[in-house]
Amino acid sequence: MKTVELLAPAKDYASAVVAVDAGADAVYIGGARFGARQAAGNATQEIVRVVEYAHRFGVRVHATLNTLLWDDELPDAERQARELIDAGVDALIVQDMALRRMNLPVELHASTQVSNRTPQGARFLAEAGFARVILERALSLEEIRAICAATPAEVEVFVHGAICVGYSGRCFLSRALSGRSGNRGACSQPCRLPWDLVDGRGRKIIAGKHLLSVRDLNLSHRLGELVDAGVTSFKIEGRLKDAGYIRNVVAYYRRALDEVLAARPGWCRASVGESIPDFTPDPAKSFTRGDSEYFFAGKRPGVASFDTPKAVGERIGRVAKVSGGSFLLDAEADLAPGDGICFISPCGVLGSNVNAVEGRRITPNRMEGIVPGAEVYRNYDRRFNLALERSRMRRVIPARAVVTASAGGLSITCVDCEGVESSASRALPLDRAKNPVANAASLRMQAMKSGDTIFAVREVEVQGAEWFVPASLAAEVRREALDELLRRRMERPLSHRILPEDPAARYPSERLGGEENVTNRLAAAFYRDHGVREIEPPLERAASLEGCTVMRSAYCIRREIGECLREGSTLRGDLYLEHGAERFRLDFDCAACEMALVECPRRRTDRQKNNP
Repeated sequence: MKTVELLAPAKDYASAVVAVDAGADAVYIGGARFGARQAAGNATQEIVRVVEYAHRFGVRVHATLNTLLWDDELPDAERQARELIDAGVDALIVQDMALRRMNLPVELHASTQVSNRTPQGARFLAEAGFARVILERALSLEEIRAICAATPAEVEVFVHGAICVGYSGRCFLSRALSGRSGNRGACSQPCRLPWDLVDGRGRKIIAGKHLLSVRDLNLSHRLGELVDAGVTSFKIEGRLKDAGYIRNVVAYYRRALDEVLAARPGWCRASVGESIPDFTPDPAKSFTRGDSEYFFAGKRPGVASFDTPKAVGERIGRVAKVSGGSFLLDAEADLAPGDGICFISPCGVLGSNVNAVEGRRITPNRMEGIVPGAEVYRNYDRRFNLALERSRMRRVIPARAVVTASAGGLSITCVDCEGVESSASRALPLDRAKNPVANAASLRMQAMKSGDTIFAVREVEVQGAEWFVPASLAAEVRREALDELLRRRMERPLSHRILPEDPAARYPSERLGGEENVTNRLAAAFYRDHGVREIEPPLERAASLEGCTVMRSAYCIRREIGECLREGSTLRGDLYLEHGAERFRLDFDCAACEMALVECPRRRTDRQKNNP
């Protein structure tokens, strides 16, 4: 059977448990250092707890060690890697090729920060010993299919969550504006700021809009196509998201992916257990900047969120009429008091709460800026979030039991859905039962009780019901049998692909530019050993980025605003993005259908001009 993995984010132990219980086949989590989300680091002992809980269900744990490394950090990075391996993680997600050279006894995954976008690159990474490549988010289905066909490595794709507008691992915009580096785990998210689009003569074409902010990814309706293309891991973004988000989104994708696998004989999920939500999962009710399939079906406009980088939630309708302290919606909606709503209007994005609902008549707690025609979104569903908070969703492993009583004692054998077996027994004299039928029913009921264990005993066979067994004895032996079943499950090692580095593998290019970020001696040696002759100094260590390309992107502002150069744009000449004193020239590579930002000298603001 071929396996498919649903991979969920985990900020900490608590969110990892939520992800596992909601149906994840694997979780990814950061260690104490060197992860691409500094705010989501965990002590090694916390990772040990995550591994112990996840492995009960055959759920794998992938640790993120995916920042660039300086030479003087290599010993600490190796120490961190080996601590994570000793903690029991199943794979390390890495960006820096120095980790490939540390002879680590663990499966290695090439992070999306490696900027995995081509069949040639993915093939090389497999030859270099990476068991998995994690693809750039901006790829189309055709590009993903070509990569899957070209590499023996597993292919992992993001299917839900926030999108980095620049190519992952090749963006320096945050460092240029704030000194905080995304490649070092400290991105300040300048792509979510308001920007002015300005022409070469200084005229503002668009003012104060979030021109680099793209909507969130949702490929939940494309999972079948991705499985058919060869993808084996489906990743949900969100290591900084709360437990409610993880529970809701993971449960939603678990259901969607199970439907896909049920229609494809020969495919199965990568872990075991049943997760039955006690709520109706709906990702539109968790944090979202609006759904997008990005460029899955090819590059096209309509993926940006110019008005706000914040969560707007699910669209409810439009304001049809305003009167007094309330407004009328243009359609029926299931709003309720306590819901949070926001409005997108010429006045900008405004928020409010619902105080009262009478049919389509909504009374918010504030009316400022609410005008006819404004679009209405619900960004907080009070009833749904209450259901999430109250959820007691558990994950259980189906099992069956055989209860055998005799004159000499009692034994219970348990077998789980994977065939793992355990037994417990008591040797003691038993009396004959006065009512064998009632005794059998009592034994069956006791054997099916699983308490707070991870097992759900669904089928019980009773042998020797003519021998009376006290309920307390049956319960004691059953507990021992289930404890032993868990112990035996935990003894089984998960399969890993710890692969060697083929010294004959050749990197697709003989030159590495500064954007490729070779920041230490081990990474430089790795590339040189694989045929690279020229390695430029890394932009990540440059004293100044002025004149440098600080972002490349498949996203294009021209395309988004209907001014694509390939389609007869009337907007000619140079274009710039400006935010305060910061200025970046936009370069358009129409052959590659890409946009780049080049850092320009800082502008003098009006305040600086008046105070030289």
